[in-house]
Amino acid sequence: MSTPDLLARDGLLDDRPAALRRLLARPELGSLIAAVAVFAVFAAVAEPFLRVSSMGTVLYAASTIGIMAVPVSLLMIGGEFDLSAGVLVTTAALTSSMVSYQFTAVTWVGVLVSLATTLAIGWFNGWMLGRTRLPSFIVTLGTFLMLTGANLGVTKAISGTVSTRSIADMEGFASCRWLFASEVTIGGLAIKATVWWWLGLLVVGSWVLLRTRFGNWIFAVGGDADAARAVGVPVARTKTLLYLGVGFGAWVLGQHLLFSFDTVQSGEGVGNELIYIVAAVIGGCLITGGYGSVVGSALGALIFGMASKGIIYAQWNPDWFKFFLGAMLLLAALLNAYVKRRAERGPR
Repeated sequence: MSTPDLLARDGLLDDRPAALRRLLARPELGSLIAAVAVFAVFAAVAEPFLRVSSMGTVLYAASTIGIMAVPVSLLMIGGEFDLSAGVLVTTAALTSSMVSYQFTAVTWVGVLVSLATTLAIGWFNGWMLGRTRLPSFIVTLGTFLMLTGANLGVTKAISGTVSTRSIADMEGFASCRWLFASEVTIGGLAIKATVWWWLGLLVVGSWVLLRTRFGNWIFAVGGDADAARAVGVPVARTKTLLYLGVGFGAWVLGQHLLFSFDTVQSGEGVGNELIYIVAAVIGGCLITGGYGSVVGSALGALIFGMASKGIIYAQWNPDWFKFFLGAMLLLAALLNAYVKRRAERGPR
């Protein structure tokens, strides 16, 4: 038997192509390449970008997007959107602040009431989606408008202004600030609490998606909800749990905003939901659902953090930042569709 025949029999000739095919089929491949490219560009044109202090700033910017990009990416893999995610973060912060201040309670009471509120709103989105079968675009657009009005109206009715009162002198503020807004310095690198929250959510989200039955349900309902329902997957419950995940992420980020700055502006958050979606799409999630990666969403958030701060360090006109995001979104969507088609065709 010839050497090529022996290699073919042992599978050695196919190992490299098979590994390459698996790599090319990974949804986060495009975002990884893009992240390396963005880092290389700003490392070359902006000397301050490579400083340790700058890396801390980049990580912080990425984490404030990544905390929401994780649950949003899971939701998109499940085939749905949440246009209320941006203002829900503000709702979480406002609820915690006003409950603590108005009832003269310890801040932890406000924090827990805020958690219950964001989870209830997430449950409402999922319940409405399941009961009405309306597109998630319509359901969450309605929630977005209601929350935007409620954030402003309730804040002005209670405090008389568009911002909340300071709660910095209340009992429990220091411990809440440690949990949600503290900072540690490691080797000159300042790491905010949001980075730890982001990494924790990333690990849990990846484990759920890739190692649990619920993760299989997410892919199934996103790929074909009717087929998933036919084989016994609880479609409505799965989507409701995904919306609860978005509510939890909004709560975490909302508490960070509150305990970082003591007060909250009621008009914040509008438009941020699009940034979360962009991060998820750049990370490999398809608009049509059924395909994507939690790790990819983290890379998408990292690209956002590097670009938003790199443009400043390079002293470029920041007006071009939105153009950059739009271009990245289109390129990522095209690449993701191409990768998915190759994955579906399988070995050739």
